[in-house]
Amino acid sequence: MKRTIHLIAAARPNFMKIAPLYHALSRESDLDPVIVHTGQHYDLNMSDAFFQDLRLPEPHIHLGAGSGSHAEQTGRVMIAYEKVVMEKRPDMVVVVGDVNSTIACTLAATKVVYEHGENDSATGLNRPVVAHLEAGLRSFDRTMPEEVNRLATDVLADLLWTPSPDGDEHLLHEGVAPEKIVRVGNIMIDSLEMMRETIEATPVFEQHGVSRGEYAVLTLHRPANVDDPVSLKALCNMIIKLSKQMPIIFPVHPRTRKNLENTGLLALLDDKPAIKLLEPQNYISFMNLIFNCRMAVTDSGGLQEETTYLGIPCLTLRPNTERPITITQGTNQLCTLDDIESKIDAVVAGKIGKGSVPDLWDGQTAGRVVASIKQVFTD
Repeated sequence: MKRTIHLIAAARPNFMKIAPLYHALSRESDLDPVIVHTGQHYDLNMSDAFFQDLRLPEPHIHLGAGSGSHAEQTGRVMIAYEKVVMEKRPDMVVVVGDVNSTIACTLAATKVVYEHGENDSATGLNRPVVAHLEAGLRSFDRTMPEEVNRLATDVLADLLWTPSPDGDEHLLHEGVAPEKIVRVGNIMIDSLEMMRETIEATPVFEQHGVSRGEYAVLTLHRPANVDDPVSLKALCNMIIKLSKQMPIIFPVHPRTRKNLENTGLLALLDDKPAIKLLEPQNYISFMNLIFNCRMAVTDSGGLQEETTYLGIPCLTLRPNTERPITITQGTNQLCTLDDIESKIDAVVAGKIGKGSVPDLWDGQTAGRVVASIKQVFTD
């Protein structure tokens, strides 16, 4: 019996997470992977280009959710995906990460009941099995929408695939049954290794007139950093100071660009030759910039993992992280505007080590996920 597996993709990091899993599932004769693109992010550089880079086909199903408030976006995805689930009757729904589409598709899939169908002999369910890839991550900051999405998804999902031991510990502490938890490793590393040859052969950094190991990459998009004009101005002052020590490559998120333009700060940064403002980059181009940089300054989640794997210092402008293993074991440090300059100086002085790669961050996570899926469907 061939099992249909829906892979839910929404925001940019989701695409990187489903790509290696899609390819691994496609090699299995008894599993049929179907890509469901919710349309949560629809700008070309923020979504479609990633399918091309990661050798994914066009999405098999497109929900076209678009943007909007958290409630609007979640509601639209839920309504659209419930109809798809009832029509297509997938055997499993795999949600990834922590965006609005993650919880929306989880809610839709866990609450349906297939009409005129008996319980599956392997799963005991009359609905799809819901699996969460990258489960158990916690920042313990419920003011973050992503944290709310993570918590709710992990409560509802039937199968929880974790990237690291802290994920297991969080779920167990929250009362999740141990048999629902499977540590599989970090799927983002699979994507990086899958594309390594292409990334290394695409010298994007040279196109911007910088030398290997002598520049910083900056990414900023979180509302706490870029929506408040006072905070944004302070960030720009930090960027200008850093640019006096080394060139900065700054792919500007659309949200950040809009706020920089509205405050007049974009022109201030654009006037500095050492600060190179770019449009959002596709995966291959962005990772080439990361592979060859001296350090990363970010408020992103995924970049904390990739820099830890690559042994590149990462300064994260956030009060917390849902990926603490990148701090305790890797190259990541949390920082504020008050202490980031001293930490930048430490990186420049070579006082930040390369850390070590966490267990199961080895490019083989997709294979372990496939093995877990096969076990679920074994009668």
